[in-house]
Amino acid sequence: MTFYDKARKTNGKIFAVAPMIDWTDTHCRVFHRQLTRRALLYTEMIVADAVIHGDRGRLLGYEPVEHPLALQLGGSDPSKLAEAVKIAADYGYDEINLNVGCPSDRVQSGTFGACLMRTPETVERAVAAMKAVSAVPVTVKCRIGVDDQDPQAVLPDFLARMAAAGADAIWVHARKAWLQGLSPKENRDVPPLDYELVHRLKRENPDLFLGINGGIQTIEAALAHLQVMDGVMLGRAAYNNATLLNEVDAAIYGEEERRPDWQAVCDAMMEHAARHIASGGRLIHVTRHMVGLFQGFAGARRYRQILSAEAARPGAGPEVIAAAFAAVDTQAGPKRAVG
Repeated sequence: MTFYDKARKTNGKIFAVAPMIDWTDTHCRVFHRQLTRRALLYTEMIVADAVIHGDRGRLLGYEPVEHPLALQLGGSDPSKLAEAVKIAADYGYDEINLNVGCPSDRVQSGTFGACLMRTPETVERAVAAMKAVSAVPVTVKCRIGVDDQDPQAVLPDFLARMAAAGADAIWVHARKAWLQGLSPKENRDVPPLDYELVHRLKRENPDLFLGINGGIQTIEAALAHLQVMDGVMLGRAAYNNATLLNEVDAAIYGEEERRPDWQAVCDAMMEHAARHIASGGRLIHVTRHMVGLFQGFAGARRYRQILSAEAARPGAGPEVIAAAFAAVDTQAGPKRAVG
């Protein structure tokens, strides 16, 4: 039984950290997993051609602690996507997700990402092909439309097609993507959010798992969306203020609320960093994802300074992480003003 099946059976909800290119690599995910045991984590988008022809161990490898973990694929050719799914099966991901939401020029030039909202029949064929060879859930992450499309007409049709193709879940970023005239960064903020449209479509499709993404900044806001939606996904809010992930297991999944064990987080990340350095990596590859921790704590500014400056020095080791954590007053907890 997949976690989507379990969620349906128990009327449970799913909290996810969004896939983010150049951000949600294995080091980021190992860090996030120290803060929440239950959140669904996603890889960066990996192009199907790269999976087929590239260094599979480097592209698809991850730490066992990262589960539950979804692989996000990019592509538009059903046969190539199916081949990538078959290759990924050996790596034991918990979900395969198809990117139909990224608006970058690089993605558009490959005829995948958000531009596929214009050709939903292509996405329908791709999802069906992926489902045919996958033993784990196949899901889609999309926008509500692109450019001059009318989301009121486009999104209901798109969701119906995904359901017909067998998609186990659809995660909807509740904004249009403007493929011409806005940068990827602007596409995360400028197009207005339309939560009500996504909420309405969930009410109209009670048997279809629908998650919502876009502009959600707090656990309180996530809980409000979960009054309607099956799942909620945070991206940059979770990355830039990782401390909020400590609230997920209790607030979303109903687990007993516990005081964070910051020493355990520190120790785990030091161990992970040591392994990465021993394999030829640099400390900064790990610590760059940790800077957003401790917003609002006394000593947070010094924590950020240590991770940003000291971890970048040649030969820097895991002891830099210990020094950064030692600068923070974790006993007092967060205060109102960011430190």
